[in-house]
Amino acid sequence: MKRREIKRRDVSQKALYRLIMMLGWLVRNISRKRSTAIAHLLGDFVYHILKTRRQLVTGNLALTFPSKSSAEIDAIAARVYRNQAENIIELLRLPMIKTAEDAAKLLDVDATDFLAKTIGQKKGGLFVSAHFGNWELLGLCAGLLVAPFTLVVKPLKNHHIDYQINAWRTMHGNRVVQDQQALREGLRSLRNGEILVMLGDQSDRNGSFFIDFLGRRTSVFLGPAYIALKAGVPLFVGICRRTEDALYKVDYEEIECSDLGTTKADAEELVRRYTKVLERYIYRYPEEWFWLHNRWKRTS
Repeated sequence: MKRREIKRRDVSQKALYRLIMMLGWLVRNISRKRSTAIAHLLGDFVYHILKTRRQLVTGNLALTFPSKSSAEIDAIAARVYRNQAENIIELLRLPMIKTAEDAAKLLDVDATDFLAKTIGQKKGGLFVSAHFGNWELLGLCAGLLVAPFTLVVKPLKNHHIDYQINAWRTMHGNRVVQDQQALREGLRSLRNGEILVMLGDQSDRNGSFFIDFLGRRTSVFLGPAYIALKAGVPLFVGICRRTEDALYKVDYEEIECSDLGTTKADAEELVRRYTKVLERYIYRYPEEWFWLHNRWKRTS
């Protein structure tokens, strides 16, 4: 890439970063109720006026829910955009979460069983989540309320925004690991008795394993399953979903893996098991999932 193009891109990235930081300052200086109202206006604007990826979202929803009418699909899609805008606003308000008491006002989580089978036995655990509800708020708040997490993250193209978000993710004891280092660092974390968090609804651009996900064939990343089996730790699926009072609740369940070894076939079976749990929540709360990415671009 030519030097001029690199400079132009950096200027553009800085401008977007400053704009987002200004929005962050605004939403941190008004009530949560008002910031949520702003989020809904932004979501409606993107869905109805800009129509960013609208055809992709409605198309994916229609294929996943063939029995629903076009009006029902449009209604779900509109809520998807509102929820994703709300995620961004809540992300910008993360610096306001300073204590476990602050976290408990936003997130309802009872981790008794999870802790008893992991830290309570002086061993690590793998927590598989998804781009569902508010996964960033889940990481920060649960890190305060349960135990510090090691979060596997994918770098953002805008390195200014990426640096800031990672600073928020780690401001209360969590640690981040880049996805390229997930295998080595993830195993090390689990063997040190830490809690590793990975998102299990992503495709693998270099993978060769495909399953039916929400009714369509697609590539699936084996990493979480392989790491959990290799480290010999329990694997839990955890979902952060919105409640009627505009707060968040964590549902989680352990995935049986005591009958599995460490082969590729075992990892594939474990992926099938926890993917079924993720599917169950997406089918039940479709407006909570991140439909804006082309999840089915890699098929067998």
